[in-house]
Amino acid sequence: MQPITPPPRRNQLPVIQKLVAAYKLWHALVQNFRRTSRYTLGAKIDSLLLEVIENTVAASYLPIHEKSSVLAKSISKLDFVKFFLEVAWEIKELDSKKYIAVSEKLDEAGRMLGGWKKGLEKKTLAQ
Repeated sequence: MQPITPPPRRNQLPVIQKLVAAYKLWHALVQNFRRTSRYTLGAKIDSLLLEVIENTVAASYLPIHEKSSVLAKSISKLDFVKFFLEVAWEIKELDSKKYIAVSEKLDEAGRMLGGWKKGLEKKTLAQ
């Protein structure tokens, strides 16, 4: 039996691809958390990261004048993800190498979200 591969995602924004890649990495890492942290801190990070992805995908379909506020929510939630990820590192649920790997992806996604939001604000001011 051959493994099932998902269909390619067409027209997906690079920032969404980056967030999904970060989530895949995170999902693999949270499985190694101690049980007490996995269902508290791990679940919190997981939930927030999924909200970031959800908001970002939603923003990609919204009219231009509604995108900025949804992107602001994504950016805010991403900041919380980074904060709680740092807490996980501080309590030694993540070693430095894994923390850096996830953080780099999230930082890049954050820069992309910020650039998208700033570009939208310039467009709306120009109108």
